[in-house]
Amino acid sequence: MFERRHEKLAPLSVFLRRLAGWGAVSVALVFVVLLVGVAGYHWLGALDWVDSILEASMILGGMGPVNPLKTTAVKLFASGYALFSGLVFIAVMGLLLTPVVHRMLHKFHVE
Repeated sequence: MFERRHEKLAPLSVFLRRLAGWGAVSVALVFVVLLVGVAGYHWLGALDWVDSILEASMILGGMGPVNPLKTTAVKLFASGYALFSGLVFIAVMGLLLTPVVHRMLHKFHVE
């Protein structure tokens, strides 16, 4: 997938294609996680779809809850979803930085 240490640095077009590919994987991951949050808030929290999207987006973005959570089930879901969202943020940053860090290390020949 990436060039090895003894190979030439990939052209800019290959690098940009890799960056776009990893970006697409990151967007897909965020979309799936957002769908999980929307479904959880809709069915466990009895929120309508728009409020569920708002709630899931705010938690996924690190902003915090908007609507008061009434049941124990939705409070536990929100707690788990917030922790999971933090891990997804770390994973997405890793995916987005993979081609950039690889190119930098390859350019400077750092092992």
